[in-house]
Amino acid sequence: MINLTGQIAIVTGAARGIGAAIAFKLARAGCDLVISDIDAPGASAIAEKIKEMGQDAIAMQADVSTWSQAELLLKESVAKFAKVDILVNNAGITRDNLLMRMSDAEWDSVMAVNLKGTFNCIKAAARTMMKQRRGKIINIASVVGVIGNAGQANYAASKAGIIGLTKSVAKEFGARNIQVNAIAPGYIQTDMTKDLPDSAKEAFLTIIPLQRAGQTEDVANAVLFLVSPLSDYITGQVLHVDGGMVM
Repeated sequence: MINLTGQIAIVTGAARGIGAAIAFKLARAGCDLVISDIDAPGASAIAEKIKEMGQDAIAMQADVSTWSQAELLLKESVAKFAKVDILVNNAGITRDNLLMRMSDAEWDSVMAVNLKGTFNCIKAAARTMMKQRRGKIINIASVVGVIGNAGQANYAASKAGIIGLTKSVAKEFGARNIQVNAIAPGYIQTDMTKDLPDSAKEAFLTIIPLQRAGQTEDVANAVLFLVSPLSDYITGQVLHVDGGMVM
């Protein structure tokens, strides 16, 4: 069993879905948590559940697309816990539309939250992790950042950008013993995917060798491995959690 007792983790976009599953998984492994989300009540509810599990947790409302808020998130986390061992950049949104119909606002908002938000949080955490000479950063990408998806040009571009960002930062931070990796989930059952038409869900299942949708727990398990000592010689990688959809 992986034991992360005494470690401090920040998870963005953790008020629900994949982010909440990751937070609970890390708490069960012994981490204390900073739960970040633009949804303040949702973040507080997750933090309270983690406290009930016996771990310390604080909730922070933050729009990570804004540098000042990402910087404050890290400052408050360090003020509370004195260090940051793990950063999971999970915050993300979708604004799906065909390219010819996509507005500037739909493009810009997705790029701001998904890509710039990840950049902001990494930059904000860098100083603390570099001083510590250790750290684990996990960026949540997507299989559509690798293969694209009609109607999601903005989302796919943002997730492809996260993959490039992950590899670049891994090269910059490696000498300071900071591992930076990405996870690319496939079709995962979340609030974001539950409203897809049945035809779309069936189409996904036809191209998944395991013939089932993934669960948030599947992504959380991958995060747990990548933030553990078992992954200390792994950096700059993209781990697909997709049932074999993309090979």
